[in-house]
Amino acid sequence: MAIAEEMNEGGRLLKGQVVKLDRGYPLVRLAQGNLVRCEHATSLVKGADLRAVVGDFVEISIPEGHDKGIIEAIEPRSRAFVRKDPTERALPQVLAANFDRVFVAQPLADVNVRRLERELVLAYETGADVTVVLTKADLAESEEHVTEVRDRVKALVGPDVRTLVVSENDPASIEAVRALVPAGATAVLIGKSGVGKSSMVNMLVGSEIQETTPVREDGKGRHTTVSREMVAVPGGGFIVDMPGVRGLGLWEADAGIGAAFSDIETLAEHCRFRDCRHADEPGCAVRAAVESGELSPERYASYQALKQETVELRDRREEARRMRGEKASDARKPSSRKPKKRKR
Repeated sequence: MAIAEEMNEGGRLLKGQVVKLDRGYPLVRLAQGNLVRCEHATSLVKGADLRAVVGDFVEISIPEGHDKGIIEAIEPRSRAFVRKDPTERALPQVLAANFDRVFVAQPLADVNVRRLERELVLAYETGADVTVVLTKADLAESEEHVTEVRDRVKALVGPDVRTLVVSENDPASIEAVRALVPAGATAVLIGKSGVGKSSMVNMLVGSEIQETTPVREDGKGRHTTVSREMVAVPGGGFIVDMPGVRGLGLWEADAGIGAAFSDIETLAEHCRFRDCRHADEPGCAVRAAVESGELSPERYASYQALKQETVELRDRREEARRMRGEKASDARKPSSRKPKKRKR
């Protein structure tokens, strides 16, 4: 009631940040620390179809007698984690905003290389710093196994990306992660259901703040996180444990692909033709690298598949615009921003 009275003096709006999104109702932390459950103003939903996500800075009103605050405006985002909406043909879905780092989690004993490549593309596309975290190292067969997997992943992501191995039996491994989320910083943690994200957050926080379920006999966890929430890291910043995302459809991912596959992009600079598609053109340096063994056929195939996916999505979006009677100039131009080169 005191917050409503303060807001109603002069009719000014209150500023805050969305710290949790559960069942479509954002929980906003105001500057003074109060938490207010909110809904979106009709003008946001019906006008531009905008909805606040975890990390968004917003302005809210609290009408007298209303059981929820109302998000009246969403401030511009410094960066966002975006995927193609899995329920729509050609629409983006923003999952989190205003963060500094993306942790990509994969279980050490069961690394999915193809998914890791896709996760890296989406992470790089945000422009944030990227770190790979290999979880559940305590389930590894041996120290040799840990070293072999870590080296294989480091070879994939490149020397400039830090690859951390995390184990419940090794407090120092958790401290290495904590050091990358200093006070004032926000990190997003992504990974498939059951890879140990919630367990890692609990270890970072030092308490069972995130619900977990027992590991199955095959070593794989079960999905428990159902909402996105900014969790305070003691002595540090915030970490957002994203629910396990099955669908990782690319949106505007050209820059992300370029960063995730920088080795192939470097090879492409030596192709005879600047617009080489690395298919059947003469003088293709990328295909030559595959034939010589310098580039693995699997990595080449993954690169080509992701590039083709972005082309097909762009075509579908253009077709959708034509059907709506929009001109090409009406579309939002692709960002010229290049994501930061693989930082630790």
